[in-house]
Amino acid sequence: MSENAAHRPSIRYVAEKGIASLVIDQPAKMNAMTFEMWSSLPDLIRRAEEDPAVRLITLRGEGRRAFCAGADISQFGEKREGAAAVAAYDRAVSAGNAALAGSAKPTLAIISGICFGGGFGLAMCCDLRIATADSRFRVPAARLGLGYAFGNLEMLAHKLGVGPTADLLLSARIIDSPEAAAMGVLNAVLTSDGYDAEAEAYAARIAANAPLTLKAVKAALVELARAEGQRDPGRVDALVEACFASEDYREGRAAFAEKREPVFRGR
Repeated sequence: MSENAAHRPSIRYVAEKGIASLVIDQPAKMNAMTFEMWSSLPDLIRRAEEDPAVRLITLRGEGRRAFCAGADISQFGEKREGAAAVAAYDRAVSAGNAALAGSAKPTLAIISGICFGGGFGLAMCCDLRIATADSRFRVPAARLGLGYAFGNLEMLAHKLGVGPTADLLLSARIIDSPEAAAMGVLNAVLTSDGYDAEAEAYAARIAANAPLTLKAVKAALVELARAEGQRDPGRVDALVEACFASEDYREGRAAFAEKREPVFRGR
């Protein structure tokens, strides 16, 4: 993609082979997120949710230098000046993160290069995260004098544990992919040379699975992220029952018996 001044930052949407790919596209600024990009996320997630052909949503950055360096600070003078503007900006960020975390379909962050600040938050909102071995991660709020919202900290503690969360936020240090994997930030570390092929194969493996099963698992993950008194296990139980009543369940058993790959249709 061109990195000239005429380039308009956006999150591109491409759907094929059962995967909706969301590409954070502002490579000249390490794919930093603008207010408009944050604001577009809920509609993009909704678009993927409403497409019956989509089984997995992936989020990645344009190019290889960065997944996302966080918020586009150059906008702060315009978009975060005054209490009303700050509130509107924060609502856009919260809504974008919430849409990603609460998506009805599984989400996968495919990371290469810088993954800092708001970009780290976006990645952690996904169900799964994979990255090249040379990727770097950081939450630099303590070096910028920024506060970190309780809901964001709660999400990190839920996924990583209190100790790793405290380390990342209090030290504001940069960690590499091997350490990120050891902390639980990453599900897999990819080789830098084979990054594209390995990421595609990982995503394709998920997208080839039974859509109703994926939906039931994702619903359970969403409920587990809620406070215990706010969970709705009955919603998950209904989705599990739908799996056992589906044509896909019969296809899965037949394919296993016949020693072939199943062909799932989401019904």
